[in-house]
Order: sequence, then C-alpha cells, then structure tokens
Amino acid sequence: MMRYIKLVNFEINRFSKIYLSLLLITLVSQFAGVIIVTKSLLNDARDIMKEERLSEAAYITNYGGIDFNHIANSLLFVGPIALSAVALIFYIFLIWYRDWFGKNTFIYRLLMLPTSRLSIYLSKATAIFLMVLGLIAFQLIILPMENALFNSNVPQALLNEMSTFSIAKISPILSLIIPSTFTQFLLSYGIGLMIMSVLFTAIMFERSFRIKGIIMGLLYCGIAAVLFLAPVLMEIGNFYFYPNELFGLMLAIGIILTGLSVWLGAWLLKNRVTV
Repeated sequence: MMRYIKLVNFEINRFSKIYLSLLLITLVSQFAGVIIVTKSLLNDARDIMKEERLSEAAYITNYGGIDFNHIANSLLFVGPIALSAVALIFYIFLIWYRDWFGKNTFIYRLLMLPTSRLSIYLSKATAIFLMVLGLIAFQLIILPMENALFNSNVPQALLNEMSTFSIAKISPILSLIIPSTFTQFLLSYGIGLMIMSVLFTAIMFERSFRIKGIIMGLLYCGIAAVLFLAPVLMEIGNFYFYPNELFGLMLAIGIILTGLSVWLGAWLLKNRVTV
C-alpha cells in the first residue's frame, strides 16, 4: 500500500508544475474576466440608458438586470476550464508515453520496481483522477470570491444577485463539472473514470502489439462506446426505458466496462508489456 501511495505521489509531482500553472491561469483569467466583462456590461448599460434616456428602473424593465451568468459564459471564464480539461485528457496519454519516449526511457526502471504492475497502473489512474478533483475543488473555492467581486462592482439597482449554487446550476459548463446532485456526480465522474480506463487499455494494446495494437485499441474503444450507449440507442429505436431504468443500466454497464478495462489493461501491462 505504501508503495502505491508513493507512486501516486510521484506521478502527481511529475505533473505539478504544469498543474500549478493551470490553477494560476484559471485564477488570473477568471478574476480578470469578472473585472473586464463587468466593466463592459456596465458601459453598455450606461450607453443604452443615455441613448434611450432611461432610468435604471426603466432599463431593468426593458432589458433585465446584470447577473453573473454573463461572466460564467464569457471566454475568459470558460477558456481556462476548457484548457485544463484538454491538458488532463492529453496527460492520459503523456503519463504513459513519456515513460517510453522520455530522455532516459524511464519505463524500464518503473516496470522493474519490486511492486505489482497493477499498482503502477492504478497509481497513474489515481493521480489523474485526484488532479481532476483538485481542479473542481479549486473552482468551488474561487467561485464565491468571484461572485462577491462581481456583486461589489455592479450597482445594486442593476444587479440580479445570484447564489453560488444558482450559478453552478445555470451555467452549462459549471453544471457539467460541478454536479448539483450525487446522482449527477456519479454519472459525470463515473463516465470520466470509464473513459480514462478504456483509453489506458487502448494504450496497453498499442504498447503490447505496436501497429496491430493501434487497431485493437481503436476497436476496443469503439466497442466500449457502443456498449455504453446501447440503452440510449435502444431508446432511439423506440425501446422505452424509465429514467431510473436508463440510469441504472448505464451505471451498471459503466461499472462493468471500467472493471473490465482495468483488469485487461493491468493484464496486458503484466504479461504482454516487456522491458
């Protein structure tokens, strides 16, 4: 167990500089977005009131108030979230291929460690999942601060004040990464874990069989996608499921695919990937 924890810590430390950079970019970009977009919204509102000779009350009646949803949908706010997501998806591949194609071919030393290769597999998966949760936790921490800064910069007469929960629920991006219910959390992050395990297994196919492995990995990804989406495809074909039944089926298939992918990937790493 201690070796597994050390491996997780090692993998996180290897990505720490890039990870901290992502957190810093998110912090600076989103707070800059709050200031810049708020100023732009207020300038637009004042221009309209001046041109149409409207009072603040008349402006609210005609155009509605200013709320944080304008900020949450801006590029400066959404951009770093998308960048972080892309970086972590890319790292799913980099976390393995860096060991093979790095300067010192580190995979040889890693696979010769006196520990189970399953621990190596799981440590990489755990490191990525912890970094995802870390980014979500960081967003949850700074979101109330951003909302408070926004509220302090908008005149009370023009402000449609929103709670942090309301912001996370209304914004399409935030509602995806910050589920409002435990069921949505299981679905969103369960799917994420499944996709990561499937991609890990596809990488193991490629590392085990090279050119043939690329084809096998792509086929495995395609089969996994079809199996997971089978209940949805059946509904399109007029086979009706109740919402709870559809959720239960997809959850069960997701758990099976995740377990199968972990087992198959670990088996390939142990029996087919050689040093």
